Formats: sequence, structure tokens, C-alpha cells
Amino acid sequence: MNNKRDIIVIIGGGHNGLVAAFYLAKGGFKPLVLERNAQIGGAAVTDEFHSGFRCSTLAHTAGPLRPDIVRDMQLERHGLRTITPEVCVTALSPDGRALSLYQDAAKSAQQIANFSQKDATKYPEFEQSLGKISKVIAEALATTPPDIDHPSSGDLWSMLKTGRAIRNLGKKDMFRLFRWGPMAVADLAAEYFETELLRAVVAARGVFGTFLGPWSAGSTLVLLIRAAGDPHPAGVANFAAGGMGAVTQAMASAAKAAGAEVRTGAEVIEIRVQNGAATGVLLSTGEEIPARAVISNADPKRTLLKLTDPMHLSPDFVQKLQHYRGNGTVAKVNLALSGLPQFTALKNGDGSAKDIAALKGRIHIGHEIDYLERAFDEAKYGNFSRQPYLEATIPSLTDPTLAPDGKHVMSIYMQYAPYKLKGDWEQQRKALGQTVVQTLAQYAPNLPELILTHQIITPLDLEEKYGLTGGQIFHGELALDQFFTMRPLLDWARYRTPIENLYLCGSGTHPGTGLTGGSGANAAREIVKALR
Repeated sequence: MNNKRDIIVIIGGGHNGLVAAFYLAKGGFKPLVLERNAQIGGAAVTDEFHSGFRCSTLAHTAGPLRPDIVRDMQLERHGLRTITPEVCVTALSPDGRALSLYQDAAKSAQQIANFSQKDATKYPEFEQSLGKISKVIAEALATTPPDIDHPSSGDLWSMLKTGRAIRNLGKKDMFRLFRWGPMAVADLAAEYFETELLRAVVAARGVFGTFLGPWSAGSTLVLLIRAAGDPHPAGVANFAAGGMGAVTQAMASAAKAAGAEVRTGAEVIEIRVQNGAATGVLLSTGEEIPARAVISNADPKRTLLKLTDPMHLSPDFVQKLQHYRGNGTVAKVNLALSGLPQFTALKNGDGSAKDIAALKGRIHIGHEIDYLERAFDEAKYGNFSRQPYLEATIPSLTDPTLAPDGKHVMSIYMQYAPYKLKGDWEQQRKALGQTVVQTLAQYAPNLPELILTHQIITPLDLEEKYGLTGGQIFHGELALDQFFTMRPLLDWARYRTPIENLYLCGSGTHPGTGLTGGSGANAAREIVKALR
């Protein structure tokens, strides 16, 4: 084992922890990644949940990953092969109609014209504006939030560059950027489109994974943040051959090649602090690992209120962190199927290549804004939605290695399922699975008879098994008051903590947007500067 001066411990082997480890190793340090589970990956893992059936257990699509991270880590050389179907998303309606949106805006417009010629004309315009605005946001997401009280020359330069980029948008799109952020995403969708199905699939991107409904103020900000990595209005579908675990396996390989060490089955139960500075970690086995610095890929609350004794923090800081919002709303259901479900709107049972292609991307269930809002209403009062918003994929259509010949796996995000449920989640687990299947069966009547087994993951499972406090997949609510200089807290958005040599690199830091690697890369850049 290296001595304390050399080791930088990274708690958690999720994608941000692995990205941070890679850049720290490239910066001349010796990072040691400690993952409590038997396999690396955090929320980006692939498991066999039924004999011969493998699935992306939690996250089933990439963020997408930031291109510079993919390039720097040379992930393709380390075995990553990505799959991007031509159809991004297919939205289904109870009246038996389907709307498929493509990577190509012109093809999407052709599909939209079946519903509304006006919307078909407006869609490319919306995509163009969203693309211009999201490019500016992407640049901001790749920077470190400035020190508000004492901005450095680097902070000032970064802010100047962002200001110029905003000004270069032109008057119309600059106005849109400032106006859109605080808006309810339902209002934004309604300004552009008259087709409810199209409005709903665009709006869903602004509420995914959040405790927000489409009429919630600031939900458009979530859409803009997610569009920073992918400007398509409804988002593309980015899969990894072998499931999402292949992404983190490639990252681990790249980090090791750069000089990092990765250990699995190593659960950190305490961050050691002495004289106001982190000095190492204690494992569940009793092993102590001294370190020059400790970086946590866990969420801020788990890091600072559970792994660290709060006595090392000021009462004011503890109180603010206790009010950092992070109650999850997402459950996950994975199905092993004996055949391909036949969707009424697509007639894919006839073997039509076009209709089967429509199922290779994401499948959206939530046909109108009011449907999504009603689903949210139930969660607000402690119940899981009985008519939920669903995002499903059938990854075995693009990657047949995930299931035996002729069989399939289906991966389903279910929203809204509140972490704070009235009653007990274990008692409601079966009912949750039944609700998901019954909802899908309205669109694919033969689905129930194809199911060989379920894997049902509740928000409580996300906390207890995967370490996501409150079952929050983004490590904290994505919202106007928990974004940029306020993520996780005002004055603590630069990856440092009040404890010297203790840093954060997970999604609870800026930019905090799913599986992009942005938080890990940004944090590593600042930590390298600090440690040098």
C-alpha cells in the first residue's frame, strides 16, 4: 500500500467516481476507488436477473456522456460500444396512435404531420432554438461555479465567456433563455405545439427523475439542463452493448490504465477527520486507510451527515444540508419476456421492420400533460401513481446478447413513486409491479402472458442497496434553488466541503445531470488544482 501522502481515496465506484479517478491519475496522483458492492458501476450496472436474461439494472440509457470525457478516457479502446437507434422515442396514445421521433428532425416532422401540420412546421424551429440555447448551457455545465464572494480571475474570465456566448445567441434566443428557465415545461410545450401527445413527450423530459410535475415552475430548466448534452427536444436513446454496466467497466479499465486502483467489496463506513481535516477512511472490515485527501462520489447528505460525524460541521451548515431536497420519485421494473410484446398502435406482431424499429428507442407512456400532472398529484400526497408515467426500453432488440434467442428483456422507469410513501414499501412492492404491467398492457395486451419474471426496485431499494439517499437518482432535486452556484449549497458549489481535504464529485454537485460524467470531470479539475 502507498503511504498517506500518495493516496487519494474516492468513495464509490459509480461513473463520476471513475471519471474523477481517471483525471486524478492523469494529473500525477494515486487514486484508490472503494466500491462497497461486488461490482463496479453504482447506478450504471448490468445484472443477470433471470437465467440467461441480463439488463441495465437501474439507468438504461447514457446521459449522454460528455464527448470530451469519452475522448480523453478512450472508452472505445477499453471495450465500450454504443448503440444509437434511428428512432429516439415512440410515444403511445390510448386511442391506438403512435408518434415516433427520430434523430433526424425532418423525419420527425413527417411523423408529426400525421397529427398536425402546424406542429410539423414548428418542430424543427423548436429543435434549432433548443440546440443553440443548450450549447451555451453545455459550456456553463463544464465550468466550475464561481466563488460568489471572492471571484478569482479565472471565475471572472469564465463568467465573461458565458456572457459573450449568451449575447451571441441573438436577441430572440437570448430572451428565450432567460424566460424559459423559470417556466413550467407544460407552458413551453404549449407555446410551440397543439398536439397533446407531442406536448407530453417533450414535457416529460423536464420532469424525469424529479419531484416536479409539468405545471411546476422551473421544470423547463430541467429540460434545458438535459438538452445541454443532447439538443433533441425529446432526447435521443443512447445504449451500451452489454448494458450500462459496460460503460462503467470501460471507465474502470481506463482509470486503471491511467494508474488508479479500484477495489470492490470495500464499504466505507466512516470518513476519519482530525483537526478539521479528512485523514482517511474506515472500512466495514475494520481496515483503516490513511489518505492525503478523500473524495466522495456518494450524495452530499450521505457523505456529510452519515459517513462524517456532523460534530465537525457548523450547526448552520448541518441545518442547511438537512433541508437539501432529495426525495426520489422513480421506481424501476425489469421484465424477462418469452417473446416480443405486440403493441396495438404499431402492429409489430406482423413483423413490420418499421414498427419494430419504433421499439428500439425509448417507449413513452403518458399521452397528455394532464395525465402527467395527475400522476404527480398522487405522489404529492404519499401514494404511488396508479396511472404512472413510464419510460420503457427493449434493449434486446438492439443487443440480442442480453436475452436467449427469441426472448427479450424490458426495462421500465416508473414515475411517480414517492420515497416517502404512505405505508410500507415492502408491502407495496407487488402492487407497484402490477400497476406497471397493467399500464403497459393497455398498449400491449399480450404483455402479461409473456412475463417470465419481474425485478421490482422501489425508491427505498435505491437508498438501501444502491446508496441513493431518499431514492433520489440525481443525488438531490434538480431545481432552480439547487443548481449551479447553489448545488448542493450556496458557497459550497466548488466541490469542496467545510472539512479540509474532503471533496464531493457525485451528481449532488454541479452539473448533476445523470450519466454524463460532468460532475466527476469538473471535480477532478478543481481537486488537482487544490492539491498541487
